[in-house]
Amino acid sequence: MVRNFVTIVILLAVSTGLSNPPACVTRNSAFSPGEEISYTLYFNWGFIWVNAGEGVFNVKETTFKDTPVYHLNFLGTSHRWYDAIFRVRDRFQSYVEKETFSPLWHEMDTYEGGHEAWDIYYFDHEKNRIIAITEDSKRPRSTDTIEIDRCSYDIVTAAYAARNLDFSSYQVNDTIPFKIMIRDELHEIKPVFRGRDTVKARRGGTFECLKFSIELVDGFIFKGGDDLFIWVTDDDNRIPVMIEAEIRVGSIKAVLNSWNGLRHPLSARID
Repeated sequence: MVRNFVTIVILLAVSTGLSNPPACVTRNSAFSPGEEISYTLYFNWGFIWVNAGEGVFNVKETTFKDTPVYHLNFLGTSHRWYDAIFRVRDRFQSYVEKETFSPLWHEMDTYEGGHEAWDIYYFDHEKNRIIAITEDSKRPRSTDTIEIDRCSYDIVTAAYAARNLDFSSYQVNDTIPFKIMIRDELHEIKPVFRGRDTVKARRGGTFECLKFSIELVDGFIFKGGDDLFIWVTDDDNRIPVMIEAEIRVGSIKAVLNSWNGLRHPLSARID
């Protein structure tokens, strides 16, 4: 379940055609090392919303093969009392070159309801390719080489890249295409800008937001063709405030809980 919240935040969707060129971020102005954002994850079964877990994003800085990088992390866990229903222990991490915002390395390590998966991607931008090593509970480890272009991302890097887009030129119903590696395939995705909205995040307060919808990929939890909705702060931070989606046995929601180390004042908060 939590793994799919990650794909929500990073705008995971199947594309049926690109109305604009794919987004390509070459610098970061939205976040800084030391930022940490947490979310409460809810599951709805019938008419009851259940607090099922927590998701935490954080940013550090380090070096990777002598290159200064952002170390982007996500950790998702179900609450211990919820483990008996659906146990989740997920970690995603990426190294992204600070100067060009190019992803260099990505790892996914997930356990969700008995299903385990592990991926590592090595980005080779000189040869426009990814070396992808993948395995999960249903298939043995395999190594593949996938051709990419300059503006291809892993799902964690895509989440942070999306926060750096300039939305001032977009109109309602415009699409914002991305190219993202998911397992061992490169997908074209197209979030749709739905305009501005006001969202209450319970503990976090009320925020002025930009709203997007995304057509979901059919998978372990989601039903393909359904829309996911995401609201991000209408300020220079562009942090997700709330995410909602239908799943096969109900619906799920991620709600902003806390934040620290933001690069800019959280001016979208109105109470």
